[in-house]
Formats: sequence, C-alpha cells, structure tokens
Amino acid sequence: MALVTFGIRIAGAALAYLSQAVLARWMGAHDYGVFSVVWTLALVLGLLACLGFSASPGRFVPQHAGEPDQRRLRGFLELSRLIALAAACVLTLVGLEVLIRARGSVDPAYVWPAAFALLAVPLFALTAVQDAIARSYDMPALGLLPGFIFRPLLLLLLLLPLVATGHVVTATLTAAAALAASLLVTAYQARQLSRALKTRVAPGPASYDTRLWLRVSLPLLMVEGFLQLLSSADVVMVSFWRPPDEVAVYFAAAKTLALVQFVHFAVRAASAHRFAALASAADPAALSHYALQASRWTFWPSLAAGLCLVAAAPLLLWLFGPEFRSGAPLVAVLLVGILVRASLGPVDALLSMSGHQMACAAVYGAVFSLNVALNALLIPSHGLLGAATATALAVVAETVALAVLTWRRLGFVPFALLPLPATAPRGPHAG
Repeated sequence: MALVTFGIRIAGAALAYLSQAVLARWMGAHDYGVFSVVWTLALVLGLLACLGFSASPGRFVPQHAGEPDQRRLRGFLELSRLIALAAACVLTLVGLEVLIRARGSVDPAYVWPAAFALLAVPLFALTAVQDAIARSYDMPALGLLPGFIFRPLLLLLLLLPLVATGHVVTATLTAAAALAASLLVTAYQARQLSRALKTRVAPGPASYDTRLWLRVSLPLLMVEGFLQLLSSADVVMVSFWRPPDEVAVYFAAAKTLALVQFVHFAVRAASAHRFAALASAADPAALSHYALQASRWTFWPSLAAGLCLVAAAPLLLWLFGPEFRSGAPLVAVLLVGILVRASLGPVDALLSMSGHQMACAAVYGAVFSLNVALNALLIPSHGLLGAATATALAVVAETVALAVLTWRRLGFVPFALLPLPATAPRGPHAG
C-alpha cells in the first residue's frame, strides 16, 4: 500500500508541479501569488472543517469492521462525511461573511479569488474524509487519485481553451476553474466510494456512537490541523509583509520540495491504521519494529530526493518564470527541516493511533505558535529567507519534542539511523 500510495503521490507531485509552473506562466507572478495564498487558506480550512474525521477512519473503520454487529461501522461511514460537510458549509458561510465585512480593508486583488476558494472548502473537507475511508479499506488509488491527479489535470483542461483563445488568465478566473474542477472530482470520488463500500459493508441498520467518534476525532483534528497550519503558515504570513510577486516565489520554492514531503505522506498514509492495529494488540516489540521500518522508509528516500532537488532547484524554478530562480536558496533552507522531520518517520501518526493524540496535539500547538512568532520576527527583517529559516527552525523543534514525547509514552524513539533488531518480533503483526 505504501508503494502504491507513493507512486500516486510521485505522479501527483510531478503533475502538480508542472501544473503550478504552467499556471505561473499563464497568470504571471502577481496573480499566481494571489491564487497561491487564497487556495492555501482554503485547503487549511477544508482540513479543519473535517473535525478530525480526515484521520479517525484509520482508527474506527478497522475497529468497527471487526465487530460482529456492523451497525456502528455503517453509522460511522455515513455520519463522518455528513459532519465534515456540514461543518465545512458553516465555515464557508462564516468566511464569506467576514470577507464581505472586511472587503474595504482587503486588497481588491484577493477578494473574488478568496470568495471562490471559500466555496471550495466543503469539497476539500468531503474529499479528505472520503480519502481516509478509502485508505482504511486499502484502496489508496480511490482515495488519492481524485485530489492529486484528477483535480490539477482537470484545472489545466478547463483553462486551456481560454488560453488558446487569447483570454487573460487572472487569479479570479483560475480560482473559479479550480472550484469547478474540485466539484467534479469530489462527486466522482463520492460515487466510486459508495460503489466500493457496497461490496465491503453489508446493508442494514446503523447506530451512531457520536460522542465517542467526536471525542477521538477532535484531538486528531488538533494534530492534523496544527500540522497543516505549520506547513502553510509561512506562505500566508509572507503575504502580510511582502507583495504577491514575492509570495509567488516563496510558494514555488515550497512546491519544489513537494516530492520530498510526499515520501512522508505516503508512509504515513500506509502505516496509520497499522499503528492502530499494533497498538491494540499490545505488542510493543512489533510496534517499535514497524515504527523504525516506517522511519527508514521515510528518511532515506527523502534524503535522496532532497539532494537531487536542491541540485536541480534553479532549473525547476525557471519553469515558473525567470524571476522565480531567486527562490533556489529557499529550497535548501526548507529541506533541512524536512529531513529532520523525516528522520522520525510518521511519528505523529504513531502517537495518535496509539492513544496519545492529545499530547501530540499539544506539541503541534506549541510549535505552531513558535512558527508564527519566528515568522513575524524574521520576515520583516530578512524577507523570504527569514520565512524559510523560521519554518525550518520550527520543524526541528517539533521533531525534538515528538522524539521526547515518544520516548516517554512508548519507550522507544523510531530514529531512522538506529539499527533494526537482529530478528523481527514474532506475532501476527510483526513487521
């Protein structure tokens, strides 16, 4: 599953990177910077609107599927999507109201793109929950293809006729096309997931353990939410002090490292529900062995990909436009934090799936605050390099804190450079 997930994410990373380069060429640095900020905010809000149900299927689907009575499984599969969709709709309405009231103090270039991006928030939330459900059933293609392959490809296809006929591609037009693409791929994923679940879940009545699901999901929201905020705060905060042209350069540099970050995502996506199963089996040796394997699968490919990307950064950034080559030093700085995080593998999923999600969320909350403070301190004085340095330092602090927490709560640290035991632990979950 990790290899399938990784393959999809590599293909998605290549397509997303090329599509972002094409969009930058079509829009120009100014409009591309505007679009990058509003779309990043929409992705963050979409994840927050899930209320943790973008992560909890990895825990509850295997648990309820193993119960003789499938009522709670049917209830969870139904209610998790409805809760996320309803919360996202409320968040969209609140966001639109805030945008209308603050329109006079917001740069006019951001208003309409932000409005279209806010309308996409429910689609992002529903896609995230459906993705988690699909992966819980070992269907990574159904979970990941719509968001990482179909959506960017469809966005380009929608804009291509306009470019071919000489229309100017603005941030507003691109946001509207991205909203349409998101609607189509979310509907497709929902239809395919419903078909797949019919073959895996017998029809029948449903029961709803809503309090339990929310009690577990909301702390997971804090983990997922702070992690997303940590990875997006720098892009948004750069827009507070620097013009859209520089935001575009920073966003392109961050996107250049997407392939390295996708290694972490792929292993995390494949291992989360396995961490939950091993933790439930009360087999610490198997859990530590598998966690160390996961960290190795994360670190070494990340190191190889990162070194290649740093060498190729000037050429890759040139694809966005000649002015984007100035972002090459940012790639090297950001890579430091990514590699330090990769050395522990998906340790946040390990902690969350073993019942320590609250402590993990507290770490991410503190690191997010540190990241915001460092960005506010360094961006005004050092510009884009200050933002990259602030983010890298925050990620290093996050990794150290999670290593200490894992040692205290689980009794081991899955550091990738540690040797594996001479023999794998025995048992049904070994390895």
